[in-house]
Amino acid sequence: MGKPTGFIEYLRELPVDRTPLERIQDWREFHFHMEDKRLRQQGARCMDCGVPFCHTGKLLNGGASGCPVNNLIPEWNDLVYRGLWREALERLHKTNNFPEFTGRVCPAPCEGSCVLGINAPPVTIKNIENSIIDKGWEEGWVTPSEPAERTGKKVAVVGSGPAGLAAAAQLNSAGHTVTVFERADRPGGLLMYGIPNMKLDKREVVLRRIKLMEQSGVKFVCNANVGTNIEPSSLLKDFDAVVLCTGATQARDLNVEGRELSGVHFAMEYLTASTQSLLGAGPDKSPIHAKDKDVVVIGGGDTGTDCVGTALRQGCRSVTQFEIMPRPPQDRAADNPWPEWPRVYRTDYGQEEAAARFGSDPRVFVTTVKKFTGEQGRVARLATVQVGWEQGADGRPRVLEVAGSEQTRPAQLVLLAMGFLGPEQQLLADLGLDMDARTNIEAAYGRFSTNVKGVFAAGDCRRGQSLVVWAINEGRGAARECDRYLMGSTDLP
Repeated sequence: MGKPTGFIEYLRELPVDRTPLERIQDWREFHFHMEDKRLRQQGARCMDCGVPFCHTGKLLNGGASGCPVNNLIPEWNDLVYRGLWREALERLHKTNNFPEFTGRVCPAPCEGSCVLGINAPPVTIKNIENSIIDKGWEEGWVTPSEPAERTGKKVAVVGSGPAGLAAAAQLNSAGHTVTVFERADRPGGLLMYGIPNMKLDKREVVLRRIKLMEQSGVKFVCNANVGTNIEPSSLLKDFDAVVLCTGATQARDLNVEGRELSGVHFAMEYLTASTQSLLGAGPDKSPIHAKDKDVVVIGGGDTGTDCVGTALRQGCRSVTQFEIMPRPPQDRAADNPWPEWPRVYRTDYGQEEAAARFGSDPRVFVTTVKKFTGEQGRVARLATVQVGWEQGADGRPRVLEVAGSEQTRPAQLVLLAMGFLGPEQQLLADLGLDMDARTNIEAAYGRFSTNVKGVFAAGDCRRGQSLVVWAINEGRGAARECDRYLMGSTDLP
């Protein structure tokens, strides 16, 4: 540890963001970089704990605690403090293929389990990680790395989200010939179309890494929908192994009166259309547009926040975000101790922007939608009711409507951001794959092998909807087990 008193001497600092009212005028990323001196001070705050909970990813009480890819956080914090940036990048790449993704979109469970966070603000791990990789790109340290020898084995990876990209990168490094099949028009999966550009730049960040992977020998085939224009059986015939990383793309629906009205969309439809237009004809050409509309987002997670931020940039008249759960407390509750993920009230970028634009947080808690009504087949308003939560006789929480709390609100665009139910089922049926009780692909964590010989599964299609960092963890794990299957042993981490 380079600075034993660093956590006493330096306060937690984060880089300045562009102001909310400025940044909603464009689609560019809104975080500024910190100068090296201040970043080194933030690295010095790391205490190099005897037991560094930050880099051991575990599930505690249903949430991630620590880093799921086991980043060597104390090591590269110390290297940053010492000014050894290139060595810090080498440490970072040992565990994480894509730190420029996680450094931007990961919620940082590592910070939630930082030992310093017990009684002080935690180390700015996420920002330091992002700063290391950004400096690596700027300095030209991130370069293609094609393996010295090829094994002669061919692997198909289905899906180019974070799990698929991680699996492809690892398998390519082991010398296998890897082809990634992506049904969209551009590779990247969730990273390309599920996260808006201001949060993760597509050309300068996502496609930059895709290009590097291509230069390292990975082949990407887009507009390739396995099960539609590509026979699933051909993958089993033409490749020595298949790794499925298709995600959990079955969106949770809201089956209430008026759901069929035009103007009610799944969040992912909306976000995908927005990014496609941004990269193509222009941001104003999206077929689902919020300009001059009263927008309602149903769901309080990250996807809901992304919908809020997108609607603001499209020039909505108003935006409201409904959340069926109660508002979290300001500080950890007694049943949410460190090092669990802190379930506390947070204001993300979208809510901050909405508050700056319209004067208040757009979220309305403990509220659900009862029905949609409209005119000429298009949604115009919705009816809501407040709810309460109580413990049922079976011990499970149940929802009760609060009498007299009904309201009607205007809404010309409604976005359903209530999570996902699992992977789409047709491909699973075509390949004869077993499923678990939640309709995910049955493949034990750590082994990742399905009931079909030579077929592996990783990411959300195996574990259910989860974090990008868990997807990278699983993609790396599936690659390791696939390599073991192909070669009899493996050196992949």
